[in-house]
Amino acid sequence: MNGFTILRSVQHYVGKIRTMRNEIRTQRFMNDLPQSIRKDIGWPDNYEGRHGRG
Repeated sequence: MNGFTILRSVQHYVGKIRTMRNEIRTQRFMNDLPQSIRKDIGWPDNYEGRHGRG
């Protein structure tokens, strides 16, 4: 493995962690909204269906 390959692997890993943190931050923000607003936008039903999680 050369230096460039290692750097790409680390960048990929950091990108995955950043994505996971952003998703957690979004979920917390959305869950803090009033129930009526969450119902209007379909949270979390539409989100979970889109990401295949639940």
